[in-house]
Amino acid sequence: MYELPSLGDATPITYDFDRDVALVIAAAGPARDLAQRTATLAGFRLRAPLDAAEALREIALLDGVQLVILETDGIEEALLEPLLARLGALVEARGVSLIATVPPAHIDLAAALLPATAMLQCSPSEADRLTAALFAGRPSVVRLHDGMRDEEVLRMRRFQEEVARIADSLARLTRTELSDATATVRTSAFAFAAEADGVETNANEIRRAIRARRMRSEFFDGDLFADPAWDMLLDLFAADLEHRQISVSSLCIAAAVPPTTALRWIGTLSEAGLFDRKADPSDRRRAYIGLSDTARQGMLRYIGAVKRAGLTLV
Repeated sequence: MYELPSLGDATPITYDFDRDVALVIAAAGPARDLAQRTATLAGFRLRAPLDAAEALREIALLDGVQLVILETDGIEEALLEPLLARLGALVEARGVSLIATVPPAHIDLAAALLPATAMLQCSPSEADRLTAALFAGRPSVVRLHDGMRDEEVLRMRRFQEEVARIADSLARLTRTELSDATATVRTSAFAFAAEADGVETNANEIRRAIRARRMRSEFFDGDLFADPAWDMLLDLFAADLEHRQISVSSLCIAAAVPPTTALRWIGTLSEAGLFDRKADPSDRRRAYIGLSDTARQGMLRYIGAVKRAGLTLV
């Protein structure tokens, strides 16, 4: 039995499992210290931390480890790519959970070289860090005290429920046979258009809707309208119509939320079958995010339904 120390006024969280082992890979300094403190608060026992050079030399560095926390800031560029590639292959092969905290400049490289199961964070708050460590590889072992009002756990629940709602809505829109959806793509001088169920849309129209959504922050607090899942779906749909590829870092910007929040949504929407991650065949250091066939057909049908109802896309 392990009890998480209370954070502020939050009720402690109790675990009913033997304490797992975490390994921190980071350059010596505040980031390493914070990563180790986070793992300890989340109930992990710590292996001795490693820097990048030590991690590359340790062939069996994951023996007996359930969680690896990687901090890429401060790692030499010459070591970063081989470390990400080697670590990514190891955690995937051995089923080890990985949390990688990266600066903005490392997002695309990490997304390309680490497996989809890795949890990416960028400039996370301490609460983000702790939430990731709590749920890494063991989402069902946390038992909440009666009456607990832990803000981060409640936010995670709402986040998961919202993703499930979006996935279910798009699934309903695409439940009929795909052969019934006569989707075609045509090229024009300025934009590409797509048609489903007799209703046409184009990239310019989607971009206008995105701009209108962004304008709200000029008059109201942007946090009031944060909707990263829909913002990313719109951006990817417009890019799909334009036959453009979108990097992970660009999609984070399109989400209009902190990068760690955007990365969490990307991971969850990928798990829900709405996003596809595709490697760049010409450069293994780069990966792109696109809509899955289910999401693409769902967007076409949704936009068609909005137009037939005489409504405006928002």
